[in-house]
Amino acid sequence: MAASDPHQAADPEAVKRHPALFRAIRKRKNPKLRRTDITVTDDQAVKRAVKAASLGNAMEWFDFGIYSYMAATLGHVFFPSGNDTTQLLSSFATFAVAFLVRPLGGMFFGPMGDKVGRKKILALTMIMMAIGTFAIGLIPSHGTIGVWAPVLLIFFRMLQGFSTGGEYGGASTFIAEYAPDKRRGYFGSFLEFGTLAGYVGASGLVTLLYALLDTGQMETWGWRIPFLVAGPLGLVGLYLRLRLDETPAFQKLEGGTAHASEAADGVETSAKGDLGKIFRDYWPTLILCICLVGAYNITDYMLLSYMPTYLSDELGYSETHGLLILLGVMVFLMLIISQVGKLSDHFGRKPLLMTGMLGFLVLSLPAFLLIRQGSIPAVTVGMLMLGLSLVCMLGTMSAALPALFPTQVRYGSLSVGYNLSASIFGGTTPFVITALISVSGTNLMPAYYAMGAAVVGVIAVACMKETANKPLDGSPPSVETTEEAEELVANQTPDPKF
Repeated sequence: MAASDPHQAADPEAVKRHPALFRAIRKRKNPKLRRTDITVTDDQAVKRAVKAASLGNAMEWFDFGIYSYMAATLGHVFFPSGNDTTQLLSSFATFAVAFLVRPLGGMFFGPMGDKVGRKKILALTMIMMAIGTFAIGLIPSHGTIGVWAPVLLIFFRMLQGFSTGGEYGGASTFIAEYAPDKRRGYFGSFLEFGTLAGYVGASGLVTLLYALLDTGQMETWGWRIPFLVAGPLGLVGLYLRLRLDETPAFQKLEGGTAHASEAADGVETSAKGDLGKIFRDYWPTLILCICLVGAYNITDYMLLSYMPTYLSDELGYSETHGLLILLGVMVFLMLIISQVGKLSDHFGRKPLLMTGMLGFLVLSLPAFLLIRQGSIPAVTVGMLMLGLSLVCMLGTMSAALPALFPTQVRYGSLSVGYNLSASIFGGTTPFVITALISVSGTNLMPAYYAMGAAVVGVIAVACMKETANKPLDGSPPSVETTEEAEELVANQTPDPKF
């Protein structure tokens, strides 16, 4: 196999005899960037892109949040049984069903997003999610239509899951490709700000309903309200997304409206979006992505989705007790998440992700021992310990994951890897933890489960490359000002030697 360096392939004596020839070969293999190759971002366009992507993410997690926060109520409405644990497991199994189809959605929408563009697919996933959630709010109860009630619930949960398969990969790709290289962590953190906002909106609304309505009212009609709210929210998100332009990185591919200069080093010029190519050529990175996302999702869903159910069903607190504390913790995380994004731009993605993984490894058991004590200060401190570990990942992951893959397959690869992992590990977390507690008889199982996930996460972070402040693979550099672009070009030319 020919060596990539002409000096390695050729006789050193030949290099000495023909220096000009070998300099020309080197330049041909590693051409310099021209000013036109470098993307200078439009600050207002970046902010519009971040807002539209984050709102979609907020809506997605609002939808998933209301289902998990009302799992016990939905179990009574759709799965009548004399056993509360059976109802809860049935409800969580339906929660997990949406995740089983997420990889199919990722495999469908992801490569399509690499072919036809990020914007169109993100608009499509938004409207599908809104329809699925709104429709759940209209389903008659089991007492009215019998077995068709859970059948319809499962169908619309699958529609939600299928659309979600194209959401995170597309939204994180969209922000990453719009953001300047030096601030990708900061802008990417707003995607997870949307995640927290969705959970806060869901928990706030559900807490209010539990406070205002009695059990009979909640099971008769109150549970429908959060699902019906999702319809108008979806229309707002769709409007914002349709107003956006395609990302600069995608426009520089053959599938976009502009073309990259041949001089742009490493810029990909094909938007094939071939699913087979993703599995064949990028499987090592896919495995890394799955491990990172698996560790992140288990801890994420454990704290943000499962914790209120754990507090009420396993520890016997009232529904509002756990939700109010979690609401406060999430608002606090929202206040600091953009600062975590800035830290990842300054110190790098790996140090922040490693801090989060090690936090769950070391602090999970002490945190759950505190939560188990039952006093409000102890529960709050325990959940804050978990929350601060989680925010290190929340504020960093949406910038780290898109940078794993090149532009031509980024949407597809990230959608496939993220949703395979979310399906296997994320959506099953409440179900698995509930079952493990039932089998083992110890309510510390969530801590042990999180610690096991953190071990995998630590290994994955150690294996990944640092991508902070670097151009995305397959895309030219992206900067905030013309002066930065000119400086990049100038820095390629060494000072003359006299």
